[in-house]
Amino acid sequence: MSTSSINVKPRILRTHLALYVKDPEASARWYEDVLDMEVTAREPRWVFMSFGKKHHDIALIKADPAVLRAMQIGEINMQHYGLEIDGDLDELRRLYGMLLAKNVPVVKTTDHKVGYGLYFTDPDGHRFEFFLETVHDDEEGKRVLGQYNAPSDPFDLQPL
Repeated sequence: MSTSSINVKPRILRTHLALYVKDPEASARWYEDVLDMEVTAREPRWVFMSFGKKHHDIALIKADPAVLRAMQIGEINMQHYGLEIDGDLDELRRLYGMLLAKNVPVVKTTDHKVGYGLYFTDPDGHRFEFFLETVHDDEEGKRVLGQYNAPSDPFDLQPL
């Protein structure tokens, strides 16, 4: 292995998330309804979903019985997946109202000092966050996040 190979750094262009779910078709309906995603591919074991630009942003994969048992006792899951929204505080408030209207469990609303977060769960208990960026300069964002030690302070967000 050459020395230059050791110094290679990834330059990420896109990301996607693959989630274990009980029923990919039922989950896909929720993602279409709540997150306005579209199905781009499906087969009996999975459904691939897109926010409209990429071939897929989230893959919903049927969990086998052992994985389902582990999910039910909380051994397997992610902390959350953040979705940065396009808009302002009123847009975040409208999204909050939409989640409540659709009976989506809302976990919390937070002030991260670099933006506001609205956390909610899907039918399989995966936690998502609608995130409204308030510090738009990345270097300033890093400074603020470090200054406050990546806070997750309670934030009184009123739904619209």
